[in-house]
Amino acid sequence: MQKPIQPLAATLLVIRFLKPVTWIPVMWSFLCGAVASGGFGWNDLTGKKFILGMLLTGPLATGTCQMLNDYFDRDLDEINEPSRPIPGGAITLQNATILIAVWSALSVLAGWLIHPIIGLYVIIGIINAHLYSANPIKLKKRLWAGNIIVALSYLIIPWMAGEIAYSSSISLSSLTPSLVIAGLFTLSSTGTMTINDFKSLKGDSHSGIRTLPVVFGETNAALLAAILINAGQLLAALYLFSREQGLYGAIVLLLIIPQFILQFPLVRSPRTMDVRYNALAQNFLVAGMLVSALAIQAVRP
Repeated sequence: MQKPIQPLAATLLVIRFLKPVTWIPVMWSFLCGAVASGGFGWNDLTGKKFILGMLLTGPLATGTCQMLNDYFDRDLDEINEPSRPIPGGAITLQNATILIAVWSALSVLAGWLIHPIIGLYVIIGIINAHLYSANPIKLKKRLWAGNIIVALSYLIIPWMAGEIAYSSSISLSSLTPSLVIAGLFTLSSTGTMTINDFKSLKGDSHSGIRTLPVVFGETNAALLAAILINAGQLLAALYLFSREQGLYGAIVLLLIIPQFILQFPLVRSPRTMDVRYNALAQNFLVAGMLVSALAIQAVRP
């Protein structure tokens, strides 16, 4: 029988279940989309819409997806990360189900309050989380599919949500630059997702999860990840050059260099260098995202 816990301990447990470290990339993508819209100013950082957007892309929608992943991966986590709330016994399946239901409803409501289309995006994101983790589809078992759907949910959806939130008018032509840039950085993000797979290599191999490290081996998977990371950013820079935004394109190219240097030790020893690589290299990648967003903003009428 589970012992009752104090309110503070319960709050900290829920926060742990929501995995705050995973919120940051999604919140950043929303910010980049807002900047690219041309309707966002730095004074908006304290506005109600932006605060709601940060809550949505952080603890609400991303938190919901993280809880869903833990719920459906509880058997796998008994091998990879037995200290997580569900396999560790800190949260029962019933309480996890209640939390997921409440957080899903709050996420959709928050999205709708910003813009009805964003409410729809939230629903798509939650569906993606089910497709990624839940049987029988469980896309994380299907090689590229799992990383691609996570990258879409972490980058394109929040980026476009940020753009729509602050755009004065919404049309395909106005959204196209953001769709292209977000799509190319999603390619890079797919590589980043592969690096995250190294930490769970043992459990994934045991459970038949066909990640790139499991299928191709550590070194080849790290090399593929590096190629994807660099290719997405290189194509984003070339796209900016094609729009006669050479300065922005050059900055994005320069930001690839430190990542490229850090990839040599990553490829040599993926399982010991994965955390270090993400801690250092990700800063340059997300800086490139913001530079690209500023480039799109610069040519808005």
